[in-house]
Amino acid sequence: MYDLVVKGRVVAPAGIVEGGWIAVSDGLIAAIGTGAAPTASTSRDYGSAYLLPGVIDGQTHAGSQIGFAGMGPTSRAAAMGGVTTIVDMPYDDPDPVTTGALLSEKIDAVERLAVCDVALYGTVPTSPNREHIAELIAGGVCAFKISSFEAHPHRFPRIGNAATHWLLETLGGTGLPVGLHNEDQEIVRSLAATFRAEGRTSPSDHSPSRPEVAELTATANFLELGAATGSHLHIVHISIAEGFDLVRAYRDRGVNASAEMCVHYLLFDAAHDTPRLGGLLKVNPPIRSGQKDALWQVLEAGGCTFVSSDHSAWPLDRKQNASIFDVAAGMPGLETLLPAFFTGASARSGGDAAARMTADLLSDKVATFFGLPRKGKLAPGFDADIAVLDPTPGVYDSKRNADGPGWSAYDGVEFAATPAATFVRGRQVWDGAAITAPAGHGRFVARPER
Repeated sequence: MYDLVVKGRVVAPAGIVEGGWIAVSDGLIAAIGTGAAPTASTSRDYGSAYLLPGVIDGQTHAGSQIGFAGMGPTSRAAAMGGVTTIVDMPYDDPDPVTTGALLSEKIDAVERLAVCDVALYGTVPTSPNREHIAELIAGGVCAFKISSFEAHPHRFPRIGNAATHWLLETLGGTGLPVGLHNEDQEIVRSLAATFRAEGRTSPSDHSPSRPEVAELTATANFLELGAATGSHLHIVHISIAEGFDLVRAYRDRGVNASAEMCVHYLLFDAAHDTPRLGGLLKVNPPIRSGQKDALWQVLEAGGCTFVSSDHSAWPLDRKQNASIFDVAAGMPGLETLLPAFFTGASARSGGDAAARMTADLLSDKVATFFGLPRKGKLAPGFDADIAVLDPTPGVYDSKRNADGPGWSAYDGVEFAATPAATFVRGRQVWDGAAITAPAGHGRFVARPER
């Protein structure tokens, strides 16, 4: 007898299994089939709902405001959205994860506070330390992240060209991706000063103050710095189709280059949405005008590695200010990543094709990219991480998350489907109304050393 059987439309690697079931033993998928389901201690029948591989959100910021304690509310928001693993960025308050000791502290917080599984990025200070890098690799980080723009001198510094090149040479034989926040500091700071002096401080001034050339220049600089190092060069968010063209050009030269897309670039348009949402829509790089269709075409052509949320749940008072330059950049996105992406994809290609695309770009490719064992697929031997997506339209309301920030750029948006349940390693952590697993169910997922 199995521990659990979950019934529904199984989005398996080979296609959708109609009237399917997933059998679970000891937290792993034991079998997948159709027709009469086997007996189990617990059975859940979700009818016509899609059973997707649990979403892996490849870019979250759990600790940017309250440090490692943020792992609790962030992981609960993930569970509510069908996300079974988060890949968390290293820019925690007060200290970024630059040493093995800090990594150990964060892993401890994961295993005490999280309800979903967690993989972790590491980072380096402005003068990288080889021993600390080795500690982070041995500790199981799945990637490194640096920035070409200083958001904070200690927590989120700019890593200069010399240090970046040294880091890329150091990591060249490890197989670990090095992700870049890609904005040129000189261009952005000069334009921001000009805009402030001219009184151009409205939400509509945000995108032109951080123009496309700043994004493309930083991207090209990073790719060229790393082109001969053998390192895996990754751009963590690109807002314009030309950025993906640039990455592809380097890949065509034989450079190990990749790029991801944040879901908000696919769903929002600055010209249409900024007037109604104001500072709530501020992210960096900015949401652009007239790019949505071109970005969807990038996805459909296979030009993007995976899609993430860049979740950052700022309190509402940090998103409201008379000057857009004094508004925090970032938005909550874990609860909405799955339904938002599925909604956009289904509008272009229909529900079943959207479900397959969702499994590919929000699960399978993310697990492969970060080297996460037993994650990303509904297949025997893999972790029983399952997102149940009910194809019934629903209007999103951020206030259903009692310990969330109480706002979302997606409030009032009708999604084509709703996350109805979430299972992490065979245990139900979300039942469509409440979190059903205790803090500490989540585990740290280490990337095996090469």
